[in-house]
Amino acid sequence: MEIVGTISEILNTKGNQVWSVSPDTTVFDSLKVMGEKNIGALLVMEGGRLVGVVSERDYTRKIALFGRNSRSTRVREILTSVMISVTPKHTVQECMELMTTHRVRHLPVLEEDRVVGIVSIGDLVNWIINAQRTALDQLQNYITGQYHV
Repeated sequence: MEIVGTISEILNTKGNQVWSVSPDTTVFDSLKVMGEKNIGALLVMEGGRLVGVVSERDYTRKIALFGRNSRSTRVREILTSVMISVTPKHTVQECMELMTTHRVRHLPVLEEDRVVGIVSIGDLVNWIINAQRTALDQLQNYITGQYHV
């Protein structure tokens, strides 16, 4: 089954709220923001420019495992600076492939180097589930004669 839909459609549904921190924010403070907002990653912005992503995974792999102090370590020391990003025109299928290939869970969405949103693997999975549910409902309605054009 081909997955239909674009990132623009997902952002129109979920909204384009983006939470970010500066590179000089402590890791501890960034974790507090993630906890308050119930999110797994933050964009790292400097002077209006995207410089990276910091995630719970960065914390566990670069702070917790090495016994570093999250209250004194700055986000700039652990952020993922080699980012895979997408545009609103990318398809859900393309983004799933990028996430799988690059083993990332969050994709910043950019238009001409300007951040317009972020999508997570959860956003894509929810989109796919809803698309499949809609397709199944349409098939069931067609089979039972309740389909209206």
